[in-house]
Amino acid sequence: MTQIFSPAADTWLRLSMVAGLAVLGGGLAGVIGFAHSAFETSTDVRPHQPVPFSHKHHAAELGIDCRYCHTGVETGPQAGLPPTATCMTCHSQIWTNAAMLEPVRESLTDNKPIAWTRVAKLPDYVFFRHDIHIAKGVGCESCHGRIDTMPLTYRAKALTMEFCLDCHRDPTPHLRPKDHITDMTWQADRDARKQGEAIAAHEGIRFGQLTHCYVCHR
Repeated sequence: MTQIFSPAADTWLRLSMVAGLAVLGGGLAGVIGFAHSAFETSTDVRPHQPVPFSHKHHAAELGIDCRYCHTGVETGPQAGLPPTATCMTCHSQIWTNAAMLEPVRESLTDNKPIAWTRVAKLPDYVFFRHDIHIAKGVGCESCHGRIDTMPLTYRAKALTMEFCLDCHRDPTPHLRPKDHITDMTWQADRDARKQGEAIAAHEGIRFGQLTHCYVCHR
C-alpha cells in the first residue's frame, strides 16, 4: 500500500496549527493593545492651543479653584470654559503686554471667544453630566487626573467605556466629601471603601442601576 503522506506530515500539521493559533492570539492581543494605546485613546497628548494655558500655574501655584473658571460644573452637564472676561479679571492688571496673551486681548477686543482645542472629549452618543457626578461625590481628579500638575493640559485618563463602567460597577472607592471635590491632593483619611460606602448611602446612589445602558446612552 502506497503511503500518501510522509512521516513528518503530522508534525507539520501540528506546527501549522500552533502557528495559526499564535498568529490569531497575537493579532487579538495587538488589537486589544491598540485599543488601549495612547494613540487610540488620545491620552498624554498635548494638543496645540491658541494660548499655552498652564493649570499647574493657575490651579496649584496660584490656588485658583476649578469652579472659578469652570462655572457650570456643579449646575449643568458641561463644566464650561471661562469667557475671556474671566481671564481679563487678572490679566487686565498683570502680564498686560505679554505676547502669549495676545489672543486673549484680541478675543476681548473682537468680542469673539477663544477657540480652545477640546481635551476631555466624549463621543456624541455618550450622555454625561458633570453636575450629577459632582453632587454624588466624584472629584475632578478621578476623571481628569492631577491636572494641577500639568503645565500643558492633556487627557490623563482614557475615558473609554471600560473606564466608565469600572467606576459605575464599584464607585465607592472613588467617592469623596463634597468639600474636597476640587482638591487634587485629597486622600481618604481612613479606608476609602468604607468612607465611600457612607457617602453612597447618604447620597442614595442606586448601585444596581448604574450599569444600565440608558444611564450613558439616551
